[in-house]
Amino acid sequence: MPQCLTCKSNYEPFISFGKMPIANGFLTPDQFDDEYFFEMKVGFCANCKMVQLANQPDRERMFHQNYAFFSSTSSRMALHFKEFADSIKQKYLPSADAFVVEIGSNDGIMLQNFAEKGIAHLGIEPSANVAKVAIQKGIKTTSEFFDEELAGKIVVDHGKADAILAANVMCHIPCLHSVAAGVKILLKPEGVLAFEDPYLGDIIEKTSYDQIYDEHAFYFSLESVSHLFEQYDLEVVDTIHQNVHGGSMRYVIAHKGKKEISPEVQKLREKEKRFGLQSPKTFELLCENIKISRDKLLAVLTDLKSQGKRVVGYAATSKSTTVTNYCGITPDLVEFISDTTPIKQGKFSPGVHIPVKPYEEFCSNYPDYALLFGWNHAEEIMANEQEFVKSGGKWIVYVPEVGIVDKV
Repeated sequence: MPQCLTCKSNYEPFISFGKMPIANGFLTPDQFDDEYFFEMKVGFCANCKMVQLANQPDRERMFHQNYAFFSSTSSRMALHFKEFADSIKQKYLPSADAFVVEIGSNDGIMLQNFAEKGIAHLGIEPSANVAKVAIQKGIKTTSEFFDEELAGKIVVDHGKADAILAANVMCHIPCLHSVAAGVKILLKPEGVLAFEDPYLGDIIEKTSYDQIYDEHAFYFSLESVSHLFEQYDLEVVDTIHQNVHGGSMRYVIAHKGKKEISPEVQKLREKEKRFGLQSPKTFELLCENIKISRDKLLAVLTDLKSQGKRVVGYAATSKSTTVTNYCGITPDLVEFISDTTPIKQGKFSPGVHIPVKPYEEFCSNYPDYALLFGWNHAEEIMANEQEFVKSGGKWIVYVPEVGIVDKV
């Protein structure tokens, strides 16, 4: 029986997705035979209310020097990170001589909003190739994992932080106790930690099971986040729901008793109770809904194949790895996946080995159907792809329901 990563209680997984590869491990044919797989199970800890992967691949396998995710590829996300940065500056940075640290700073897309204002900053990005891009843009970045030891070094070298930020990062870190301890060390007495991650409530409501993959060790709720940080005399002082990543929650955390707690915190706590986020039955139902979604999607693709229709995947996302492998979507059902990221092009998707081709191949010969793996950017994508629809093309979607559409 697995042991909870945050409270050490034993728990039973409520679903197994079977053997899964590294979600962002796009590969070449000579790497097929040595591809790494692990059994991806998810469980709910009744003690601390944390939903988590039952076993984790080694972090070095996931966040390596060839890690292929760059935040700046989405204009919508660039605007979102600017809003995030602006809100922190307005609410929590008392003066221009503030110091901001970002955990998992990627290519510097959020920190550049502070750098442009001359605000002292430091990005922490474990993937060397991604950190290099940030450094080339003039963003001060170190390629390391954030933990208690690194927090101490930063205090010695730079002083304590007025704000520590993280976006779609905390859920990736299995050793959250070391992170929480590091935050306690690094944060000024009046400072705040503000982080956002995919929200468990949205995953359940939308059956967005592709949010579950190797990099996401945790699936947070207010209750589970509170339980973790309270052990370090830190408390949640505000929560703000975000529409990015298919539904995320921004948590603002401070030293206990140092900040007024927003009424939004209690509102969310009551909503989670009504929604059943602390009940094992909720996760049994989620398991059933995931299986129904899988079967419906596979049925749609199989039917289109029988009709001789061309289906191409749109966006070679990490999330798509869960969908293709769990549903058994192979190149005979999806011809290729179109993606704009050069480092993925010419490679094959993890596990099922669907070819990844440049976006130009999608445009030059539109398919009959496009399977929208990047559904969390659906509005932006569909606005840009009106020619595809005019050509007679249709979108296959699977969140929140499996279906065929021509617009959002």
